This record gives sequence, C-alpha cells and structure tokens, in this order.
Amino acid sequence: MNNMISKKELEKMGFKPHQAASIIRQAKFNLVSNGFSYYNNKRLGVVPRQVVEEIIGIPPSQEE
Repeated sequence: MNNMISKKELEKMGFKPHQAASIIRQAKFNLVSNGFSYYNNKRLGVVPRQVVEEIIGIPPSQEE
C-alpha cells in the first residue's frame, strides 16, 4: 500500500492539472507549516495521502 500521492495520480482521479498541482502545493504548505521542512522543496512532487484527504475532504482512491 502506497501512502504517498502525486499530481499524476490526482489527475487520474479526475482533477484538472492545475487543480492537482494546487492540491499538492497546499499539502506541501501545510506540512511545512507543521514542521516538516523536508517538504519545502519545489522538486518534491509527492505528499502523504492523509494530507490530501484533509484538503479535498474524501480519501483518495488507491487504484493501481
């Protein structure tokens, strides 16, 4: 089970590219605000699924 999610996976779920990028950006901002300085990196494109769930309000599907 993969606990991380990327922009491409959000797009597969039906989000537009800009929406997916915004969700990842917001998740990274939230993580940095909570003290996870590792996510303060523009090249990092994956975030924990739990953080995305908090933003969009529903659990992201884990289809693979």
